[in-house]
Amino acid sequence: MLDTVSPERLLARADLCARWAGLTLGAVVAQRLGALGGETALAMRFVTAITAFGLSAVGGVLLGDSLTLAPQEAVRTAALTPRRVRDHVPPRMAPLLLLQTACLLVLLTLGTFAASPDTAGRTGRAITVTCDGVTRPLGPWPGLYYATPLLASLAVGTAACVWALRRIAHRPGDNQQRHDRSWAITAAWGLLVSSQLLIVLGMIGRVLSRTTCAGMLGNLTALVIYPLSLVALFSLGWCLFTIVVPRAVGDE
Repeated sequence: MLDTVSPERLLARADLCARWAGLTLGAVVAQRLGALGGETALAMRFVTAITAFGLSAVGGVLLGDSLTLAPQEAVRTAALTPRRVRDHVPPRMAPLLLLQTACLLVLLTLGTFAASPDTAGRTGRAITVTCDGVTRPLGPWPGLYYATPLLASLAVGTAACVWALRRIAHRPGDNQQRHDRSWAITAAWGLLVSSQLLIVLGMIGRVLSRTTCAGMLGNLTALVIYPLSLVALFSLGWCLFTIVVPRAVGDE
């Protein structure tokens, strides 16, 4: 007797394929963007590569979620309590990702206001440092030049993920399935946030490593960015694992 595969199982596999396809496409595009030559600055190539990878991961997860079947049985329209998005997202990781988002926005805002032209006179790419009576610009610095694509992609990714989370919370279906898909979408958004935070912290850390005149402010900054980098790395690993190991449909 041949075993039959239910539509739910087929769509679960299609969901997994969509997630992997998003990550694979993001990795390929990121590699191509990172290998671009010409006059494009190395830091900007990394920024665009990280941004493309994060948005591709978000797109893959959203595509997989769109394959979810609507329930075939009768759906009750009444409920004792309304469904809320926060009831389905990860209770510990979601606040941590929101904290990282706030840190990213603060760093980009401060970086934009502190930025100055680089040696070629291009604005928003460096920060001016005076050391031993010599003033020189150091970069790359997360000024407006680098902050613009980061903020634009973050806005697009956040809007898409919030829409998807609201859609999942209010549509009919199994509560466990809503829970698992909400975790996957939160992880995709967290992948975008954590990767962008890491590249901004890398820019700041590189500038601090190239000067010995940062003083107390530089020491305080280092005490913040290095632990924050470890947190971002941990979040990045959790997000990748959550995306590639879906649990929306279990083995029956």
